[in-house]
Amino acid sequence: MPPVRLADIVAALGGELLGDPETTIERIAALDNADARSITFLAHPRHADKLAGSGAACVIVAPDQLQAALARGAALVTDDPYLYYARLTQWWRRLESAPSPGVHPSAVVDVSAQVDPSAHIGPLAVVGADAWIGAHAVIGAHCSVGAGARVGPHTQLAAHVTLAARCSIGARGIVHSGAVIGADGFGFAPVQGRWEKIEQLGAVRIGDDVEIGANTCIDRGALDDTVIEDGVKLDNLIQVAHNVRVGAHTAIAAMAGIAGSTRIGRHCTIGGAAGIVGHVEIADHVHVDAGTVITRSITKPGRYSGLFPFDDNASWEKNAATLRQLHALRERLRTLEKKR
Repeated sequence: MPPVRLADIVAALGGELLGDPETTIERIAALDNADARSITFLAHPRHADKLAGSGAACVIVAPDQLQAALARGAALVTDDPYLYYARLTQWWRRLESAPSPGVHPSAVVDVSAQVDPSAHIGPLAVVGADAWIGAHAVIGAHCSVGAGARVGPHTQLAAHVTLAARCSIGARGIVHSGAVIGADGFGFAPVQGRWEKIEQLGAVRIGDDVEIGANTCIDRGALDDTVIEDGVKLDNLIQVAHNVRVGAHTAIAAMAGIAGSTRIGRHCTIGGAAGIVGHVEIADHVHVDAGTVITRSITKPGRYSGLFPFDDNASWEKNAATLRQLHALRERLRTLEKKR
């Protein structure tokens, strides 16, 4: 990517620049690894001791760090440097990797599909009958967009993503390689010692501003749809079973597993390798620690931990501390019993 001027960054993202607007930037770097071609940021005052020694062309800082930043060079002032850094990375990525509009000659697009002229369809991608691809959407190489599926404006499907028939994702989504949206849910009826398949007739509906990690799977519903609401962030290697509903702005870390028909509220966090059994409901603003197994509904906001079994975090920590002393307590009890 060609260098960008500080003036271009401010024009795109705002902030107050103190320094030469014509200074050019070639990369975003960490504070202690930046050089004269870099822009960096100071997100927390505890790292302020690194500021003076940074060789960055410009440092993004909060107002209370302005004077220290100016003592070494140009500064870009904003109320939340970490948020500014996040938005800068998004802007940088768009400049760096925006693909050209159009359909690659090797792609297969059904004649009934509607593809916006500004969208990009990559090599060997397949777009099925009656599918809809919105403005500036990106369908990566080897992607499969099934019949009747919908991809919203500015949404990006990386290489090898499957969006199965009748499933949809809203605007500004990001789906990483290997993700499968709309595979059959795990539904079988027992009969005489074997399993009879229940066809999964629902779909998957995903809202706006959702990010889905690599090799994550979201199963279609049995009858009604599986639903992922706006702003949800899913890490890699997550399993979301049929008819699950994940509330807006919830974030779920890698290798979590969510069984069928579970309802997860808004603004929740689910730690890595956590497990949630089926047909339970989790309230808004619940935070589940890594490795925790949720076996019943949670009706109150808070932090929950543990495997033996889970509990609110404060109670679990007390029980865990007691458990570590169990052997010593047993020996004391035996000594007391011998003295009787």
